[in-house]
Amino acid sequence: MRTQRKPEWHKSSYSTANGSCVEVAEGESVLVRDTENRKLGHIEYSPAEWTSFLRDLKAGPLQ
Repeated sequence: MRTQRKPEWHKSSYSTANGSCVEVAEGESVLVRDTENRKLGHIEYSPAEWTSFLRDLKAGPLQ
């Protein structure tokens, strides 16, 4: 039986100073949540999906 660890959240380096902030917890999966609306939950990505998203984001504006 595996024990589930509590996510260790950190502010994303992609967050802005004007309050558009997200927090990320990385582990077996990548969890993303809105800093100001934590009660709404989070979105879960596989590490491969998250890496692909970041690569696309760095490449330019998303369509």
